[in-house]
Amino acid sequence: MGVQNIDRLIYVTEKERKNNNNRQRKVRSYIRREGRFTPAQRSAFKLLWPLYGIDDVSGDWDFVEIFGRKSRVFIELGFGDGRALKTLAARHPGNDYIGIEVHRPGVGRVMHEIHDAGLKNVRVICEDGDEILQKNILQDSLAGISIFFPDPWHKRKHNKRRLIKADFVHMAASRLQSGGKLHLATDWEEYALQMLEILSSEPLLENSGEENAFTERPDSRPLTKYEQRGLRLGHGVWDLVFRRV
Repeated sequence: MGVQNIDRLIYVTEKERKNNNNRQRKVRSYIRREGRFTPAQRSAFKLLWPLYGIDDVSGDWDFVEIFGRKSRVFIELGFGDGRALKTLAARHPGNDYIGIEVHRPGVGRVMHEIHDAGLKNVRVICEDGDEILQKNILQDSLAGISIFFPDPWHKRKHNKRRLIKADFVHMAASRLQSGGKLHLATDWEEYALQMLEILSSEPLLENSGEENAFTERPDSRPLTKYEQRGLRLGHGVWDLVFRRV
């Protein structure tokens, strides 16, 4: 990617924001909250995006072309501080991981951390994860999809913005290979119960634990700083791990 295109990835003008809002009538499950790019985050896009970034959103992705090998591929939607993404990639060098996140400064920071850790099996993209799964991921192609702590949109009038809905779950499940896992986690109990109902009703999925029950946090999901703080304060966290049948 050229410098000019990287600059456009970093900076979105107010006019572009308005044009995007006019074009995109879809109800989004997120708000793009952009902070100021630090020099380090900007340098990450200049120097590291060609190594770790994915630009192509025009068609079906070829994972062998992206990673240079055939492997089990996992996708995390909304990777936040990247802790789970980096931890799993380091633990399982034989697997490949794609992280999707709309917060660009955070993506810049995580690219630095991936590079410093010497991880070769991670790629990132700054796009809407829902759209990437729909438009770029073939059916029956993923070993796993993770969505940890999606925005709960806790006000009733905003519930329509929640990502975990029946149509999204059906689409995401279709992208999993047989035995592939959809792993969700939330600290909002009402949302957790809604997730459990939706996933339990999806014919392509079965609960990897007991029927109609949550799952103990598996070792494959590292604790986030936010979650650790919540646990110290007595907040609950609910995990759901369902398997493609």
